Amino acid sequence: MALQKEFTKKIKAIHEGEGRSPKAMVDTFGCQQNVADSQHILGMLEEMGCTFTDQANEADIIVLNTCAIRDHAEKRVFGTLGALTHTKKANPKQVICLCGCMAQRKEVAEKVRTSYRHVDLVFGPQALWKFPQLLHQVYTRNGRVFSVEDEHGQIAEGMPVVREGRTRAWVSIMYGCNNFCSYCIVPYVRGRERSREPEKIIEEVRQLAQEGYKEITLLGQNVNSYGKDLDSNWDFADLLRELDKIEGDYLLRFMSSQPKDASFKLFDAMAECKHVAKQLHLPVQSGCDRVLRAMNRPYDKARYLELITYARKVMPDLVLTSDVIIGFPGETEEEAMETVALVEEVRFDALFTFIFSPRPGTPAAKMDDPVPRAEKQVWFDKLCDVQNTISAEIHAGYVGKTMRVLVDGETDDARTPLSARTAGGRLVHLTGDKAAIGTYRDVRITDSNTWALFGEML
Repeated sequence: MALQKEFTKKIKAIHEGEGRSPKAMVDTFGCQQNVADSQHILGMLEEMGCTFTDQANEADIIVLNTCAIRDHAEKRVFGTLGALTHTKKANPKQVICLCGCMAQRKEVAEKVRTSYRHVDLVFGPQALWKFPQLLHQVYTRNGRVFSVEDEHGQIAEGMPVVREGRTRAWVSIMYGCNNFCSYCIVPYVRGRERSREPEKIIEEVRQLAQEGYKEITLLGQNVNSYGKDLDSNWDFADLLRELDKIEGDYLLRFMSSQPKDASFKLFDAMAECKHVAKQLHLPVQSGCDRVLRAMNRPYDKARYLELITYARKVMPDLVLTSDVIIGFPGETEEEAMETVALVEEVRFDALFTFIFSPRPGTPAAKMDDPVPRAEKQVWFDKLCDVQNTISAEIHAGYVGKTMRVLVDGETDDARTPLSARTAGGRLVHLTGDKAAIGTYRDVRITDSNTWALFGEML
């Protein structure tokens, strides 16, 4: 990291020598981990003397931080790259960078190398920490730079960061994944699990609490497997309890979790920690045991229900969300309806639902998949109808209650100009003074629908 600081100084000197303060644009696709990574990229660019813009035609440096989880996300990125040929033509010195999970895929890097020759720098997640060095190579070599080698990855502490706003903060506590779910590309592009030392995480969260951040979200591809690679007895529940000791008016959240690493110990810690939100995102993916085995998900329906039952026992006000994939290769209608039945039994507060999307390089992409997309869509619509009804019923139960919410922004609706989140992460549209943004307020819930609550500030 000391070497990266030197490259940062060299780039800043180049900018100053040209008598300019270049503008940079960072466009982020995908998950919260990518958002956290982009905030480090912004921090590095700021130290290089850059200011920021959200207009590609104004930018001297453009960074696209990409996602490889779904085909739709990749198509959006390639569409954006195509459009940037025009900005590059208007400003030939513009530096265009592609990074993130998508960039780490060899076939993507090769496609960019041959078909998107206006892209100057391509690097994967493991190379994020050496962005200054790679950018310096672009500046001084007058050629394109690719850093997408397969590598284990490093934990780089001390990267600069530019956080967006003063209300919410993301804290990565680990990187990579060891699970190799058959449909998922993440272990191939983000490497094996690597946990940060607990002292570094505690220090970062303490600083954020002192600076007045109200929500701090702990991130990891499989956040509750934290600590397995450390030479200590720390696990995720231990980390939560230690972080909970930090003074301040803030709430801790975390995502995303894997049922195989969820435990009664973790749920007890959540229940007993005053700063930890009683919210759990625990992806089930399928309610059919055969499909779960084909997905390489090492739990079954009975174990998932056992976990949920205990979590709700110790946290009666728990808000529970999940991910579900419909139409996995070889899945039958009867098996898909097992998932719908599970959703009806568990009654999630909300779901993130997907029709299976094959990712090249994963085992599932090679599986026989005879069911047409149109039929999968029918199953998917059934799932969504069931969950939407459940969400609407749960939300209706909030009406008339007074809740403490974090006011976090404005809406486009003059009737309810503010947005907020409950401790359980439920979206609230409300009336009130925008001076409340960034603070906790009591709100009376007056109405609801499938996706949100409505209220008035007290």
